[in-house]
Amino acid sequence: MDNQTSQNNPQNNSQNSQGSQPSGAQSFFDDAARLFDKGISKARTVVSETSIEQRSFVKAFVRTCHDGWLQGWHESNGGNLSYRMKAEDVSACRSFFNETPGAWVPMGIQADSLRGEFFLVTGAGRHFRNIPLDPSENIGIVEINPAGDAWRLVWGLPNGAPTSEFPSHFMIHAVRKAVTAGENRVVYHAHTPNLISLTLLEELDSRDLTVTLWKSMTECMFMIPGGVGMVEWMVPGSQDIALATSKAMEEHTAVVWAQHGVFATGPSLDVAFGLMHTLEKAAGIYLTARAANGGAQIDFAVTDDDLRAMAERLGIPIRVEYLGWFRSNAD
Repeated sequence: MDNQTSQNNPQNNSQNSQGSQPSGAQSFFDDAARLFDKGISKARTVVSETSIEQRSFVKAFVRTCHDGWLQGWHESNGGNLSYRMKAEDVSACRSFFNETPGAWVPMGIQADSLRGEFFLVTGAGRHFRNIPLDPSENIGIVEINPAGDAWRLVWGLPNGAPTSEFPSHFMIHAVRKAVTAGENRVVYHAHTPNLISLTLLEELDSRDLTVTLWKSMTECMFMIPGGVGMVEWMVPGSQDIALATSKAMEEHTAVVWAQHGVFATGPSLDVAFGLMHTLEKAAGIYLTARAANGGAQIDFAVTDDDLRAMAERLGIPIRVEYLGWFRSNAD
């Protein structure tokens, strides 16, 4: 009876078919929704693939700035960061460069090895804490002219300029590119309080500072086997400090500016940040131990012989002339 009624009643057949299949109107809206979702997904993919801010190297750059801010290394507009772009980075971004680049700005210094290079760099007067909020407002890409002695802005930093310490970055990049066969790409400057404090306590040369950091936290031997450079106080942003720092960078991956801050370098943003972080942590350990010792010098448990033995055991090519063992035996 029920089967026969179902078969013979058109209304029932219609209701049953609606229960298993969408109506024409419903099908239309479902198709429209799928097309809309597909369009949104495609649009997101396009933005992800084309926006300069979405490039992986730009994201890493912004993250490094933010991480430095969280560490307390970038008060107000303090500190700066630059990355020498790879050819593929430039190629991927070139179509988004300004239609009319900025005017060439002479630097007063010159480097043949950096002719035609492009750098992603933080802006003068910009605050690191604002960089993640609006990257293009606070960072920019500059191009170096064919003579290797001037820059011009090609993206970002509207009505702005790269950091005032770009000449120092430029010379450091030239040196580190040469001594690393092009591997080095990052120069990072931060106002690290513990390392600055060390330069206030006493006058330190490169050897004294290096051994202090090695003995405070032996991980530093892995990070700076060649030691850390020291540059006496000079006017920041000047040609003098740029030349002195680049000279020190011929033998060191990190250089401390007395009473000012630190420059750290590396082949990647992670390496440069990790170097800065390690040195600053070691300096903090030393200062904490010294304060707990009533301000007196620390009698390190790790000796020069211990450092030498560790280096030999682990194959770390440390600068052995910094150790008292080497100096006393050499005499």
